[in-house]
Amino acid sequence: MATKRNVTADPAAAAAVKPVIDEAIERNWEIPNFTIKEIRDAIPAHCFRRDTFRSFTHVLHDAIIMGILAGLASYIDTIPNVYARVVLWPLYWIAQGVVGTGVWVIGHECGHQAFSPSKAINNGVGYVLHTILLVPYHSWRFSHSRHHKATGHMTKDQVFLPTLRSKAGLPPREQDPVADGPHEALDEAPIIVLYRMFLMFVFGWPLYLFTNVTGQDYPGWASHFNPSCEIYEEGQFWDIVSSTVGVLGMIGVLGYCGQLFGSLAVIKYYVIPYLNVNAWLVLITYLQHTDPKLPHYRDNVWNFQRGAALTVDRSYGFILDYFHHHISDTHVAHHFFSTMPHYHAEEATMHIKKALGKHYQCDNTPIPIALWRVWKACRFVEDDGDVVFFKN
Repeated sequence: MATKRNVTADPAAAAAVKPVIDEAIERNWEIPNFTIKEIRDAIPAHCFRRDTFRSFTHVLHDAIIMGILAGLASYIDTIPNVYARVVLWPLYWIAQGVVGTGVWVIGHECGHQAFSPSKAINNGVGYVLHTILLVPYHSWRFSHSRHHKATGHMTKDQVFLPTLRSKAGLPPREQDPVADGPHEALDEAPIIVLYRMFLMFVFGWPLYLFTNVTGQDYPGWASHFNPSCEIYEEGQFWDIVSSTVGVLGMIGVLGYCGQLFGSLAVIKYYVIPYLNVNAWLVLITYLQHTDPKLPHYRDNVWNFQRGAALTVDRSYGFILDYFHHHISDTHVAHHFFSTMPHYHAEEATMHIKKALGKHYQCDNTPIPIALWRVWKACRFVEDDGDVVFFKN
């Protein structure tokens, strides 16, 4: 059984070793020295207030729209024109996936205790919303908390950890004729890139839940369904079990619906939109924390506020930002203050921009172009150094 671990560096030990920041100097990267208090003081106090009623209106908003979409979809197969049906079903799947991602975001907000001042309401609502989307609520809540406590840390962060040079099968930097790349051995044909993107977006989320893929290399079966694995602490055992029971119960509900309405109906109304939600989650998370201009830190440099600043705000356009409850274009604010409700995050972001100055990270590159650039440029980092940047 895992025991509780300290997620922050030992200041005395860190001070004893001079940080190795050669890459930061080479890239003109300034390591920030602001404090959390400085950032918090720049944000109006009302941005931190959680309003239970207002939060529930967002749940109702999403539930109504999802119901309307499903109701409209029930008429698609009555349309005699086959071409119209071929067009309308994908439109339903896309729309329902977008709104469903917003529901996922609210469940995620509950996990941060940002939905309500009441812990019972947060966990109750979060459990229901995430279970409906086959997410083990408490299991993911605990692992996601560790991600927030160690964002940008090479050995303690939990998601989309950079591949080390040695793990990429490359020679040591001093023996590498193209030390910083690009490496032909890592280059991929466009069709291979698209195929691997497809695998990541379709299977990445369930594989992360089942096997912790892209996470830390824990011993044994590191899984959000294994309460005894190294991801969790001893006192979290039964919360993990209850989350697994919830997911199994939801699978049972879907099986029962398949018996009542047919498996094809479950696939069309639930499974395909569910896969779209998963794809959005992977895309959003990947681009929030992966970019060639951003480094990762090791113990001698990392602290919470420096890690939180290694987050990129990206807009997906007004409609998607709206239905995703601004999880992408206000993610820097979310990482600094995760208990802040999403409906205050836009205002808070305006103040955070001013407080962080040049340390605020935002990229307005169109998402498809940004994804291609990040995928091609962010292949590995060096095995050593306290500030490491992606290379290719």
